[in-house]
Amino acid sequence: MLNPQIEQVTQRIVERSKATRQAYLAKIKRQKRSAPYRTQLSCGNLAHAFAVCSQSDKTLLGQTAKPNVAVVSAYNEMLSAHQPYLDYPEVIRNVAHKLGATSQFAGGVPAMCDGVTQGQPGMELSLFSRDNIAMSAAIALSHQMFDGAAYLGICDKIVPGLLIGALSFGHLPGIFIPAGPMATGISNKEKAKVRQDFAQGKADQKTLLETESSSYHSAGTCTFYGTANSNQMLMEFMGLQLPGSSFEHPNSELRKPLTEAATKVLIDNIQNKQRSLAEIVGEKSIVNGVIGLLATGGSTNHTIHLIAIARAAGIILTWQDMSDLSRIIPLLARVYPNGTADVNQFHEAGGIAFVMQQLLNAGLLHQEVTTVIGNDLASYCTKPIIRQTPIIGMTNANIKEATQLEKSERIKWQSINIDTPDSSILAKTDKPFAITGGLTLLKGNLGKAVIKTSAVATEHQTITAPAKVFTTQEALLDAFKRKELQQDFIAVVTFQGPKSNGMPELHKFTPILGSLQDQGFKVAIVTDGRMSGASGKVPAAIHLTPEAIDGGPIAKIRDGDLIALDCQKGRLELIDSALLSNREAILKKSTSDQFSIGRELFSIFRHKVNSADLGASIFDYQDELTAIYSHKEDVVNG
Repeated sequence: MLNPQIEQVTQRIVERSKATRQAYLAKIKRQKRSAPYRTQLSCGNLAHAFAVCSQSDKTLLGQTAKPNVAVVSAYNEMLSAHQPYLDYPEVIRNVAHKLGATSQFAGGVPAMCDGVTQGQPGMELSLFSRDNIAMSAAIALSHQMFDGAAYLGICDKIVPGLLIGALSFGHLPGIFIPAGPMATGISNKEKAKVRQDFAQGKADQKTLLETESSSYHSAGTCTFYGTANSNQMLMEFMGLQLPGSSFEHPNSELRKPLTEAATKVLIDNIQNKQRSLAEIVGEKSIVNGVIGLLATGGSTNHTIHLIAIARAAGIILTWQDMSDLSRIIPLLARVYPNGTADVNQFHEAGGIAFVMQQLLNAGLLHQEVTTVIGNDLASYCTKPIIRQTPIIGMTNANIKEATQLEKSERIKWQSINIDTPDSSILAKTDKPFAITGGLTLLKGNLGKAVIKTSAVATEHQTITAPAKVFTTQEALLDAFKRKELQQDFIAVVTFQGPKSNGMPELHKFTPILGSLQDQGFKVAIVTDGRMSGASGKVPAAIHLTPEAIDGGPIAKIRDGDLIALDCQKGRLELIDSALLSNREAILKKSTSDQFSIGRELFSIFRHKVNSADLGASIFDYQDELTAIYSHKEDVVNG
């Protein structure tokens, strides 16, 4: 039976979202057609749309009788995770042709790498790229030539952006197709040590570059459990991609057959007029996504992205929902930075299927939900294997028939049965790594923030220390170089919120704060910025709202003010609260420094974006939708 607290949280989300969800579903109903939309296109429209297609494809598209699959891809040559997507459109097209369908590359979406822009000015475009990707996906599908879509994306803002865009076309079936992680390089522990050594002057730049290059070394996703790999976990937990497909290597024998199988599933759903994205992404699947994030110790970026995704489907999710779920969801995985294993080792040990099985058995996950392959999440507690065709005793004719078996049918899913998991990577619900999911909502006179504690030792989860205030990462680094940080303190990094500078991830100072913690000092971070999936052993109260540029209390903190951060009690406070009422916020003068590296093009985003707890999004269509579909007749009849 489902845990009653999960049922309670889900039900309050349903009640809170009633008007916006109905409005969204009414919009989707209006977009549905009994026949493909391209039947309404003029001959000129169609001629433009299939001018470069083969004659056979033109015939099929002109008749509009067979499915036409859109491919929306984040392929580029710079991102190691997305480079493998080069050949996917052709693979998808070939399967479509074998099934009597067609496929067209509908459009590409931008895909920036946070690893490349980390600590650089370009990182200020990172979060905004999510909504830009959503708009790009919508443009790709706006031609309305398509009956369903395959979405090719993996990394940080790309999957959330694709899904937000896809939900605008939620009347169409869709599927997400991953490409897998790169092979394991040097250990994450060794990489972290060299980074800290470099920060302390114990390693030179050549050594650091060699170390980083040994970690990020080939095609595929980075192997630590950051936002990119958390994305893949979410897509499985939400039923949007095939079971067990997230963490197969780009060159594994399963990767191409999995892509072919995904295409076949999509086309089956189109032909059977079933499992549209609007049906799959509902309140239960959103809750399942949160639970997956908590049980695996995933990226804190999803405390923003999941809210934005949910709102795109008319569902209002809050940090309080996440925090309440965290109290009852056990931590079942130890993957770097929450452990020493990488995602390859996690996958080999049983991975997502094992975690999902444990949660379902304990009543900690919604089981009856729509997915791309059915209506029961238990089917995701499986791993894909190549179907072996016995040769002995077969006739030559049968052997020939077996070798001609469609590759999309060469995969079968096998139930996992792991009685004794690798205890360094996976845990059962009756003996978890932690009894909570490691994500806590902090509240107090400074506002509200989230903190990820799954990698923070218990003794570091409570700290009261004087503030040291910085307005940039560079200022904190300079203070470290001047040896001004050899003490207990809480680093308060201001003007890093979405309205201020696009909310870049703040990892430049992670190694130095980690080294100070290793030296015995009590240190922590409080910021209106982000830390993401690489949040580690230093307690970091992030996404603080209201942000500094809005005159939030964080802008009133001064050096030396005592701050209390308590993960156990969910508390974040300035000890002397009178200081907040007696002080004026110190506001940053201007954003004139944001006129380079394309940042000036995104000024409209900075002016329009909402707060982190609302998804840090530029989209505010919920009120508009509710107003349009406010009458019961409109909602019911579309």
